[in-house]
Amino acid sequence: MASRNKRVMKEIQDCQRESASSQINIQMIGEDLSKLRGQFPGPPNSPYEGGTFEVAIEVPVRYPFEPLKMKFITKVYHPNVSSQSGAICLDILKDAWSPVLTLKTTLVSLQSLLCSPEPNDPQDAEVAKVYLSDRAAYDRTARQWTQIYAAGAPKPSSSSPSNLQPTTSSSTPHSTAGGVSEASSAAVQASPRAKPDASEVKTRTLSGEVEEQILTFGLDRAMVIRFQSMGFSPDLVIKVLIDLKYQPPYINDDNLKIPDDEVLEALLLTQ
Repeated sequence: MASRNKRVMKEIQDCQRESASSQINIQMIGEDLSKLRGQFPGPPNSPYEGGTFEVAIEVPVRYPFEPLKMKFITKVYHPNVSSQSGAICLDILKDAWSPVLTLKTTLVSLQSLLCSPEPNDPQDAEVAKVYLSDRAAYDRTARQWTQIYAAGAPKPSSSSPSNLQPTTSSSTPHSTAGGVSEASSAAVQASPRAKPDASEVKTRTLSGEVEEQILTFGLDRAMVIRFQSMGFSPDLVIKVLIDLKYQPPYINDDNLKIPDDEVLEALLLTQ
């Protein structure tokens, strides 16, 4: 464990020294060297250009003799990245792993993967299908996702390795001690259909256009239905979720999640 920690710390420091030129950053989350965050820019001349992509990194106890575990935190429209979970299909994270690989070189490989998809070995079959059948539509959607989820991400400070900020909008409204927050609570309580049960969520129908928007922007269908049941139009719910850069429940990081109350406040403010 001590040798692993020494290597990981050195790799983080080396990456930080070179971050000005490489634009690749690796930072700690607190004091735990098993849980890291990586960040890199989208490759130029690709639908991901202009975006900053954040990756959750898990360093196993036997690193570097076991592969790193990585998952996109930033939502990505790509055949080899799950649009639902952020899981990545990349050979060096599995059978092709080598102890000579480092945190930085693995992130560079992820960056290269964005502009060199492998649709015949997909992580997301639906995205791969679009990539193979309609490349223009794929590029358009990938560019939209980059603009919505990856544009304007904060740059981490090399002087604060334990404080990497999440990819969320600085304009997100926050709860206050009264006013809108109280109105939000009242709205939830006043709505007799505020929490539809699971069977209702599955059977509730939405217009084809709304369903297409949910799929295009990678939103949570159950979330749209839940707020629709409170009396908000699906179009408004979708707009607010996109504006807030809402992260679905599969993102296992409380710092990146937006509470339902905050979504509700934004809905009330935009009515």
